[in-house]
Amino acid sequence: MAKTFPFAAIVGQDEMGMALQIVAVDPTVGGVLVLGDRGTGKSTAVRALADLLPPIDVVQACPYGCSPKDVSGACDVCAELKQTGKVKTAKRPVPVVDLPLGATEDRVVGALDLEKALSQGVKKFAPGLLAQANRGFLYIDEVNLLEDHLVDLLIDVAASGENVVEREGLSVRHPAKFVLIGSGNPEEGELRPQLLDRFGLSVEVRTPQDLDVRVQVVKRRDAFDRDPEGFKAQWSDANTKLRQRILKAQKSLPSLEVPDDLLHTCAKVCHALGTDGLRAELTLMRATRAFAALSGAKKVSTTHLRTIAPLALRHRLRRNPLDDTGSGERVQRCLQEVLG
Repeated sequence: MAKTFPFAAIVGQDEMGMALQIVAVDPTVGGVLVLGDRGTGKSTAVRALADLLPPIDVVQACPYGCSPKDVSGACDVCAELKQTGKVKTAKRPVPVVDLPLGATEDRVVGALDLEKALSQGVKKFAPGLLAQANRGFLYIDEVNLLEDHLVDLLIDVAASGENVVEREGLSVRHPAKFVLIGSGNPEEGELRPQLLDRFGLSVEVRTPQDLDVRVQVVKRRDAFDRDPEGFKAQWSDANTKLRQRILKAQKSLPSLEVPDDLLHTCAKVCHALGTDGLRAELTLMRATRAFAALSGAKKVSTTHLRTIAPLALRHRLRRNPLDDTGSGERVQRCLQEVLG
């Protein structure tokens, strides 16, 4: 099994690391879209996130990893187990599932288990990637090259948090609540607006221009490739501190209230930028609160809003043919006008 690079050892991509930690603290923020140059550590950071998160409680016999505490969102398997009183709890790592570009629809949503159908004459559902990603992260590299029919599937499931399969005489409905993380190079194609809107945060990564940072990246990657176990042990304490920081933020999140004046500021910024719908305000509020929790703050302030607004809004702006400045700069300029 391939070794994952320690999250704490990633250097030069602070904004991307912050965005991933925010959705780990509050998954309701939505997914993270990471766009930028090739070879800038996008895939490395996403895969390193799994090691950073503590294991979760699941129903032992459940193929979807349902929570033993969540009765309302239980699948058919868990509902049956709870009726018979045979629910056993187990721990497993938070799933981080890769969705390959060439994956078939059956592989993604699940299909009839052909082996059992042919050998035993039994109609049994074989769960797909969406089932594996439940309560975790679904990662799509080169998301802008994903086929349209898979994009349609993801939009439906991301909106409902449930995967419905009606095929080959099967009728299956199971929970599929995951954080969608996509990466890609914008020069190779654009995302459909419907899918773009499903990402809570958007991060732009660029090749570091600072020579010292470039040298540090090369040294750390080389050290990891030479001795993965030794390198991970070296960064174990730093990774543990990050994990504890995320856990502390998750616990403090329910007690953090966003003041009405800050909500008014969020609405004013989104209105001034002309964003469609109200998802922008909701995402901005949730992400700002999660960032405040990560920072160890007792209350949410405009300082947190200034940091998060470009990540939450830059991919929601309409193109302005009379303004060729970058979307992040447009958000910053709007913040300056609103906040002074």
